[in-house]
Amino acid sequence: MAVQSGDTTGERTGGGGVDRLKANSVGLVGVVFMAIATAAPITAMTGNLPIIVGQGNGVGAPAAYIVATVVLTVFSVGYVAMARHITAAGAFYGYISHGLGRVAGMASGLLAVLAYIVFEASIIGFFAYSLRGLVRTQLGLDLGWGWYALFGLAAIGVMAWFDLHLTARVLGVALVLEIGVLGAVSLAVLFSGGGPDGIVGEAVNPVNALKGVGGSGAAAAGLGLFFAFWSWVGFESTAMYGEESRDPKRVVPRATLISVVGVGLFYVFVSWMIVSGNGVQHAIDLASGAVAGKDGNNLFFDPLGAHLGAWAVKVFQWLVVTGSFACAMAFHQCAARYLYAIGREGFLHPALGRTHPRYGSPYVASVVQSGIAVCLVVAFLAAGMDPYVHLYSLLALLGTMAILIVQTLCSFAVVGYFHVQRRHPETRHWFRTLVAPLVGGVAMAGVVVLLVLNKDAAAGAAADTLLFRLIPYLVIGAFLAGIALALTMRSRRPERYARMGRIILEDAAERN
Repeated sequence: MAVQSGDTTGERTGGGGVDRLKANSVGLVGVVFMAIATAAPITAMTGNLPIIVGQGNGVGAPAAYIVATVVLTVFSVGYVAMARHITAAGAFYGYISHGLGRVAGMASGLLAVLAYIVFEASIIGFFAYSLRGLVRTQLGLDLGWGWYALFGLAAIGVMAWFDLHLTARVLGVALVLEIGVLGAVSLAVLFSGGGPDGIVGEAVNPVNALKGVGGSGAAAAGLGLFFAFWSWVGFESTAMYGEESRDPKRVVPRATLISVVGVGLFYVFVSWMIVSGNGVQHAIDLASGAVAGKDGNNLFFDPLGAHLGAWAVKVFQWLVVTGSFACAMAFHQCAARYLYAIGREGFLHPALGRTHPRYGSPYVASVVQSGIAVCLVVAFLAAGMDPYVHLYSLLALLGTMAILIVQTLCSFAVVGYFHVQRRHPETRHWFRTLVAPLVGGVAMAGVVVLLVLNKDAAAGAAADTLLFRLIPYLVIGAFLAGIALALTMRSRRPERYARMGRIILEDAAERN
């Protein structure tokens, strides 16, 4: 297949051939499923909502999700404008390279690679923690958490070998089940009129998103807002599947907006009904217990048992496991595609840019990602660390800090692409490509500040570890390494520098 790359001045020129991902592997529904699975609704609800309620915004937890939905929707307006013109497996890497230049693009690309690489191992930690507890309580068998983690990584590695259609089906089933059970208990609470306080109207008052639990102030409110934003990490993965989707110029923008708005409305509704179903004070008490180390799922178990029965509680426990597995698999696919995108341009080993001759999957990059994830899990095992307290929390913080910085730069890249470089006047618009990206970029920078201010609380018991103290330096180091790589390429390998972030899909050339 012909490659569409870019020279130092133009947007696209012809080039040598590269291995391409399998086109037409997935449609709109499949891309939406994979993006939402990456955001992992059941993992976000069970992992983040107890902290938002018990230590953050209290009754205003649903309002915090409303604020996050609005901000991320504004961010997505500019993001999808870029997606209509640039289709590449590297997503952020390609967008920022075109909008802010190759140096910023490579720095952001390495940050994104770092984020998605550690996200898989992080979520596998949550998967192993949940599955170990489930098997121990329901089946009476107790194995070390490492066995569950390695089993999960092996299963993901096998499925990622095949084309994206298989992954989309598996994620689709898992996603429908977890949304089904969360939606069922929420509707049951709604139709029964709520709990002891009825349907709590103040929970969705946006003013309460700016208040801390029990009037505790701005710091608690900031913590709650950060965890609300954290619940969306992964929604932006829609753009990574552009090359493998049908009609990417339409599928990616639609899938992105559906994912952001759909997930946001779902989070608001579920959190509202969970707070209402428990009653305000009981919800805060249960969530505060979760923060103190007790099972945060009790916030969900009480309304589940009361409205649907004990069987629903057991099903919910299994769906927490399958949901976290689906989330880890989705992040694996993201990491593999970033490694593939940078590898095919020759900035890491070119073998990473190979695709399977039959399935069209980035199989070399996928195997490398599996190897990295195994090494991370084994390292935490060898250090005697906990899968939830350490593996999940620390790597999630590292990845989230990295990806939020990349999202912030991506917003400003939209302005650079359409208004500084004055590309595509037919798309250029005062709101869609200027005001919305600027507002979104400033807001995303604010979320980064929230993370920095609340990182100790977010890490919990893991805040006293060496890895926690190293997180900011790892993020800064990856960014500086990207700058150094780009500058080195510019002086020593200008032909590679010219291709940086420029291998994109042009339908007319590649899909006839």
